[in-house]
Amino acid sequence: TEEEKEKKKKKKKGGGGDEVEEEEPDESMLDWWSKYFASIETMKEQLRQQEAAAAEAEEKEDMEIAEGSKGQTKNKEKSKAHKDDKKKKQQPSPELPEKKSKQKIDELKVFNKELETEFDNFEDWLHTFNLLRGKIGDNDDNATEEERIVGRFKGSICVYKVPLSDDITKEAGYDPTFGMFQGIPSNDPINVLVRVYIVRATDLHPADINGKADPYIAIKLGKTDIKDKENYISKQLNPVFGKSFDIEATFPMESMLTVAVYDWDLVGTDDLIGETKIDLENRYYSKHRATCGVSQTYSIHGYNTWRDPMKPSQILSKLCKEGKVDGPHFGPGGRVKVANRVFTGPTEIEDENGQKKQTDEHLALAVLRHWEDIPRAGCKLVPEHVETRPLLNPDKPGIEQ
Repeated sequence: TEEEKEKKKKKKKGGGGDEVEEEEPDESMLDWWSKYFASIETMKEQLRQQEAAAAEAEEKEDMEIAEGSKGQTKNKEKSKAHKDDKKKKQQPSPELPEKKSKQKIDELKVFNKELETEFDNFEDWLHTFNLLRGKIGDNDDNATEEERIVGRFKGSICVYKVPLSDDITKEAGYDPTFGMFQGIPSNDPINVLVRVYIVRATDLHPADINGKADPYIAIKLGKTDIKDKENYISKQLNPVFGKSFDIEATFPMESMLTVAVYDWDLVGTDDLIGETKIDLENRYYSKHRATCGVSQTYSIHGYNTWRDPMKPSQILSKLCKEGKVDGPHFGPGGRVKVANRVFTGPTEIEDENGQKKQTDEHLALAVLRHWEDIPRAGCKLVPEHVETRPLLNPDKPGIEQ
């Protein structure tokens, strides 16, 4: 129940993320938060190492400049290359095997920016164009573009040279006369269940005279408007919300999700601190599969239970069918063949009672985690993640709140 979850979270929060590091974690004590804190540590470590490498390279560069202006440009280039090398060398190190074996906690990917920036706005085949109302009256001249939007057009335009090149005509299972526009989903409205997890907010802009705020979450999608007012967090600029919300929606009519943080006030109206908007439809239709991230491991119990409604093998079969890729062919000895690539992995899974049984799911997951290596149809799939989004306020354009 919600209360138990809250208690569990409070317990977790009280302990902070540190105790996870020191002692060997007991599987039954772990939950999503343990995973999250471990991932945050890894992200911090990566950032620390990048900064250290950059500082070191800069120091070297300054020394070289000081040695004399002769050959200065050469040195600069050298030290730039050195900077890059350093970064390349340094980055993989958070994946140190010793640390992993000590922690034994599976991690998720923590993006310190929006998911969209990592995956080209999910415009891999759909581009969004705002439709604006024309300027007629005098007061329309100074209306902002945002106010003139009457709708959004989503589509794609392709121009081909005739005769068509071989790589299009030879595409397996393609009818060359239709070019790129094949396997496109139908335009019928679809019903979806949207689950929003809100973990925490950091460095909120103070809204009260005392330099603090009393933040709470508000979510809007189509006709659904949720204000989680009674769960505001008192006098806090770094609130941990740890909440999830389920909303039913219909694409394409209801596809722009707004997540806002408001400041609770005893008197007067609550002020908007900031909000972020997410185009859910682009995520849903993207070939990067931005619906439910692919986790690192497949597990049927414990803190790491698989959360996608489809199992890895079902996702893989669907991707192969849609991309007209040969496979998957599961063979003996923990091998699976997709297109011209062979992947290996474990073939047994343990249930809660420690009973082992045969499964292809680990193998299928190994392919999904390297889907970008599959020729032609492959691309990077969104991993299980937490994204960090800036909160903006229309009254203070462009300034993160």
